[in-house]
Amino acid sequence: MKKLLAFVLAAAMSLSLAACGGSTTTSSAPASGATPASSAAADKYKVGILAPAVTHGWVAAVAYHAEARCKELADKVDYKLYTSNNADEMTSQLDDLMTWGAKAIVAFPQWEGMEVPIKKAVDAGITIVNFDIAINVDGVYRVSGDNEGMGVEGAKYIVDKIGKTGNVVILDVPTSGSVAELRKKGFTETVAKLAPDLKLTTYATKFTREDGLKDFADILTKNPKIDAVYSMDDETSIGALQAIKEAGRTDIKVITGGGGAQEYFNMMPQNENIWIESALYSPAMVRDAVDVAVNVLDGKTEEKVKIIPTTIVDRDNCAQFKDDKSPY
Repeated sequence: MKKLLAFVLAAAMSLSLAACGGSTTTSSAPASGATPASSAAADKYKVGILAPAVTHGWVAAVAYHAEARCKELADKVDYKLYTSNNADEMTSQLDDLMTWGAKAIVAFPQWEGMEVPIKKAVDAGITIVNFDIAINVDGVYRVSGDNEGMGVEGAKYIVDKIGKTGNVVILDVPTSGSVAELRKKGFTETVAKLAPDLKLTTYATKFTREDGLKDFADILTKNPKIDAVYSMDDETSIGALQAIKEAGRTDIKVITGGGGAQEYFNMMPQNENIWIESALYSPAMVRDAVDVAVNVLDGKTEEKVKIIPTTIVDRDNCAQFKDDKSPY
């Protein structure tokens, strides 16, 4: 029992480290007095994981799922997981992984400025799998959800619910780089085809419920009539819904989202006067990124870009996507 308790406590400490900015988790560091890693361990692939520090539930779940997959592959993988607060910190961590001898790195940058260090790693012969946000570097593999497809499906959903006329607010997140760019592109281009008479008004916000609440409260004062909201993120939408409730507004009939937060799913059947939608973009996709890295090291052929299609979730089907064990 004592051994089991010690193991559980150690696992919990490992996951808590992954959630701290600038932290690192290592799979096989020997305890004090322990013998060095065996020759079998030395034959394992060294795989690095670079993720942002936790600023969002979805980001926390990325680190969680990446580490979980590495542990599932423990027979062939040694790993180090770093979290960082900015591009400079992630660059330093990338250098650490190269010094450590990483053969593959799964990188999930949320800032511009990672192109040069990533190219340096590629030129050194390291397999780089870029998760989610695109890095414009030749030779990099990429695993991502279908950001543009999320925008396409969001446009179809809003037109289906409110028709071809009305006022639609777009909650853009320009600081997120290609993620918001692609989602907005898919949305606006599809609206132009399906309902060109919809009036679109764009405001900047961020992928947090706090910003969603603050920014949308201001948007509500500026717009006396809103028919639908194209939000790109579940956390942003949770904040916006709070603003709508606090303002006592009943004109808004649809709000979209993106990601797949369990809390957001739970809100869908509770709000009968507004259609709450999420375009699924699961953080568990990072498991595919780890698999791509290991497959390439195994000599298997992988496509350079793997896009995982989105699924639309609302009150009609949200029960199918409930998962009480999900960290997001």
